[in-house]
Amino acid sequence: MRIAVLLTLAAVSAVSCGAPASTPAPVARASSPPRDRSVRTLRLVGIVEAVRAFTVSVPRLRGQSGNSLTLTKLVPGGTHVESGQVVAEIDPQDQERVARDRRSTVLNLEEQIHKMEADQAADRARDDTELTVASSDVERARLNVRTNAVLPKLDAEKNALALEQNEARLRELRRTYDLKRAVAAADLRILQIRRDRAEEELRYAEQNVGLMTMKAPFAGLVVPKTTMRPGQSGMAEIIEGDDARPGMAILDVVDATAMRARLRINQGDIAVLHVGQPARVFLDAYPELSFSGRVEQISPIAVTSSLTPAVRTFTAVVSIQGRHDKLMPDLTASVEIALDDKGDHEP
Repeated sequence: MRIAVLLTLAAVSAVSCGAPASTPAPVARASSPPRDRSVRTLRLVGIVEAVRAFTVSVPRLRGQSGNSLTLTKLVPGGTHVESGQVVAEIDPQDQERVARDRRSTVLNLEEQIHKMEADQAADRARDDTELTVASSDVERARLNVRTNAVLPKLDAEKNALALEQNEARLRELRRTYDLKRAVAAADLRILQIRRDRAEEELRYAEQNVGLMTMKAPFAGLVVPKTTMRPGQSGMAEIIEGDDARPGMAILDVVDATAMRARLRINQGDIAVLHVGQPARVFLDAYPELSFSGRVEQISPIAVTSSLTPAVRTFTAVVSIQGRHDKLMPDLTASVEIALDDKGDHEP
């Protein structure tokens, strides 16, 4: 055993004496494991909608109610229309008939007013003549009374009685003259009011005729609306020939150049969201498509959930960048929002 040890020491000594000195190897220090740089995301669901959209609805007719309206023209869904282009039309025959009836009523009342004005002018001229004659009779009777001093008593009494009768008749004519003019003015005003009301109804009817044609307010894409049809359990698209109710939405004209997704956020997730976070939008109907996005708005007030009053939800709006023919309103979408990496702020 001692011999082996001595031989080992001798070998080591020989090596150290025969070889030059070398630099000592560095000592390895312990390091922490690398931090996980993967992006944390929050996945939400929502509905795609257009940033700018206009709903074309059946007009509410002024001065009318309960009318049956029939769609005679409807631009098919998916059609690109220009600003001012006709997108829907309703059969205007009923409204044109109403407008003709209103116009006939106005013309009839105008004729009645002209006839009444002519009759009243004639009546006034006749009354003026009666007043003139009555005034002349009074003056003549006064002249006769002045001769009473030289006339027999009986003739003098006749002259005095004639003057009294003529003056009474003149007073009565003057009093009834004013009453007749007031009654005539009231009768004429009644006809004028009826004429004015008929003219207003005519304007409404003519406006209603114009409302039968609906145009696109801006260039965009036509998205049809659905309605419940009699005898069917589901919703169906509105088509030409359908009966339209006043106020019923027919179609939407959407600006396909700008879309966004509206999301519902659980109250437990609202704390990790803020405006400006990047997002990725996936269409459920077209899984192969995805779009970049950004959180644009977050509602400051929560609303009660439809499931239970104890749960409240917030609303957020995520912009969608890019365009695609399949990117349409009312599609369901899954949105992944990139959350802030709080690990970067740890010491």
